[in-house]
Amino acid sequence: MTSSGFTPLTRRQLLRASIALGSLTLCGPITAAQAQTPLKRTPEQVLGPFYPVLRTVDRAADLTTFPGKPGRAQGQMIYLMGRVLNPRGEPVSGAKVDIWQANTYGRYIHPSDTNPAPLDPNFEGHGVQLTDAEGRFRFKTIKPGAYPTGDGDWIRPPHIHFDVTGQINRLVTQMYFEGDPLNEKDQIRQGVRCKDCLTTKLMPATKDLEPDSLIAVWDIVLRRG
Repeated sequence: MTSSGFTPLTRRQLLRASIALGSLTLCGPITAAQAQTPLKRTPEQVLGPFYPVLRTVDRAADLTTFPGKPGRAQGQMIYLMGRVLNPRGEPVSGAKVDIWQANTYGRYIHPSDTNPAPLDPNFEGHGVQLTDAEGRFRFKTIKPGAYPTGDGDWIRPPHIHFDVTGQINRLVTQMYFEGDPLNEKDQIRQGVRCKDCLTTKLMPATKDLEPDSLIAVWDIVLRRG
């Protein structure tokens, strides 16, 4: 258990989650056939105006609770996990994975966010992890809500911001959720060719996790590692 009160998922839990998603990207070595076909690099996305300025926890893996507060963040609980890889499919260990997001109502805990949606006193919306020897990261969070852009031209779909610093490269990007009707209208997401590279699928939790939670597996491929 970490200082944030979050027990990281075990390798067995990660394997079960991968099987449930029909993928083995979270475990096992890369095969020779896979190594011969470079992985598609994760596209860059804009940093956005709401990178956290109020931080209370360093390297927090659990975004659903605040230290010293008994409540839990409102919204759909998600276990977000994946690996940071290079184009050859090799894991990038020790990569810093920094995430931030809006709460379930679509509001960031940021002084510049003028969205009238309510704040959640139990949700800071920011977490940082270092990948392990196999390039794995994992967070416990909630599915963010959609929100209007500052000029009101369109509604941004639910997404999570990532700032990933590997051994060689840094990548700023955003992760979206499969099937959301707002995805196809989002001007930021539409600016990339490989939209699937930025999209994850929500799946039911394994028996090891809370029955009302969901699992999202999303691998990040850096330019070099």
